[in-house]
Order: sequence, then structure tokens, then C-alpha cells
Amino acid sequence: MASTRQQRREADRERQKRRTNRSTHSWSLLLGAAAVIVASVGWFAWDRISHTPPVREGAPAWSADGKRIVFYSERGEGNGEILMMNADGSGLTPLVQNPADDGSPAVSPDGRRLAFDTDRDGNFEIYAVNLDKTQLRRLTKNPARDVSPAWSPDSKTIAFMSDRATPGKGFDVYTMAAADGSNVERVTTMGSAWFPQFSPDGKKLAFHVGRDVNVLDLTTKVMTPLTQDPANGMYPSWSPDGQLIAFMSWRNGRTQIFTMTADGKDQKPLVTLASGSAIDPRWSPDGHHIVFVQVPEATPESPQDSKLPRAIYTVELSSGKVTRLSR
Repeated sequence: MASTRQQRREADRERQKRRTNRSTHSWSLLLGAAAVIVASVGWFAWDRISHTPPVREGAPAWSADGKRIVFYSERGEGNGEILMMNADGSGLTPLVQNPADDGSPAVSPDGRRLAFDTDRDGNFEIYAVNLDKTQLRRLTKNPARDVSPAWSPDSKTIAFMSDRATPGKGFDVYTMAAADGSNVERVTTMGSAWFPQFSPDGKKLAFHVGRDVNVLDLTTKVMTPLTQDPANGMYPSWSPDGQLIAFMSWRNGRTQIFTMTADGKDQKPLVTLASGSAIDPRWSPDGHHIVFVQVPEATPESPQDSKLPRAIYTVELSSGKVTRLSR
């Protein structure tokens, strides 16, 4: 299973704590190491110049008009920043940059606002900002982790993941008013619900529970599983007409992008990469493309190496042509 950006960031913090807590109290050791340090300065300078830190990019999402893609980007051990590019990979523009870790961007269907999660408050919360970078607003205020916002089709509601009911143990799906974060409602109670996405008519939420895609009817509260592990499914994304769902699955050994009908039938692979795994699909507003992320090989027992690069690609559904966008 792909490790989330939040999981990688928390692991980075633990490593940094361990490095910070290692202090040397012996001056003799410092003096003995001085000669080695001096001799190594040239090598470190060369190494820094000749080795570009890996760029990890992910969580792509389309603008409302389908002309641009927003995503997060991490360079080396740096914090995540939110960037935007044209649908062909050109015109790279920063949207959210600060010393904190920002990610999981989502553009509102009315094309006006960007929602994202960030740990600028010491823990992950959800914020929204206008696409012109004005009126930044914090929407959640909870000591738990609130992440992965998704807009309703009318741009009035945001679904998100939170572990506030089971801190540090598992996520459930919640909804809130997009304007100010009010009217918070918990819509799942199993402690393992991930990456919600509204259906185009706003009547359902798709997400994965454990390793399987499920759809929740928001009116009847009936939840229907669409995949069954080991023929698993994760990271669901609706087609614009609501007839299909794209998702990722490692049922064939390597993680691939699949599609299925909205009732779970006709499950078939769409993208199989020559190297690496394909994850996190998101359907374009016109239905012609799916954007996704290429990551290093992984299995449920062996997560991806966070030091290796991750890049954003698209696939054209009519031709199957795969194009790398991020560099």
C-alpha cells in the first residue's frame, strides 16, 4: 500500500528528533573528528552540487475547467508545497508555499477556491484559499489529523478524513460546510475510511475501506462495497457522468489504474507502467483523461522508498497514451 504524505512526514519528524537528540559530550571525539571533517569538505561540496535531491509529487487534482492541474511537491527533505501547472505540464506556478507541510489540494467545482491540508498549526488541519491567493481561511480546528478534502459538486460542502474519533488509530469520513467549517458530521464509523470523493450528482461518496472501494448513499446511509480483497481497490475517482469509477489495485502484483462501472461491474486495468506503480487517479472534468502518480514499486508488506522520486502522469482514455507531466 502506498504510504501517505502525512505518514512520510511523521516518519521524517521522528528521524529528525533522533538526530537532534544525539549530542556529543566528549571534546576528544570532536577534536579527533576535526581532521576528517576538514578532509571531507571538498567531497560534501561536490556531492551537493552533483546530486539533485529527489522530487516527490502527488495528489493531483484538476481545475474546474480542466485546463490546469494542482498537486503537491516535495524536494529532498523539504516540506510539501502546492503547485499548479497547465494540463500539458507547462506553466508551473506556486500556489501555497510556507515552512509547513501542505498537500492534498482540491479545487472547488465553481473554480474559485482551493482546499488543502497543512500542518502549519502543529497538526494537520484543512484550510481553503481563493485561487488568487486571497482570503486564506482555516476550516478545521481539532487536535486530531484532518486531511484530504474533497468538494461537493455545488461547492458548498467538503468531505475529509479525520482520526478525531480514534486518535492515531484510524480515519473516518466527515463532512463540513465549505464556507467556514461548520456543521461537521461524521459519516462513517469503522475507523478505516480513506480519500472520499463525491459523486457528480452529490448524492454519494466513494472512498476505500481497508483495501476496498465502497460507495455510501448519503440519503439512505447504505454503504455498498464494490471491490473485494485480494481483488482490491483504493483511491476511487468518479467519471464526470457518474457512470464509471477509476481506482488503483495491486491485484495483479504491481499497482495499476483500473476502471469499473459505478455498481462495481466490468473491472479492468487501464494503466500498467513499464516501471513503478500507478496510484491516485483523478478523472478530468471533460472525461477524456485521468491524471495519476507514478511511484516506486511497492507491495502491501513493503512500502515505497520515500527517497525515490514520484511523478505525475496523464492517460488519454481514447488512445491509452500515457504522458509524463511533472519533471
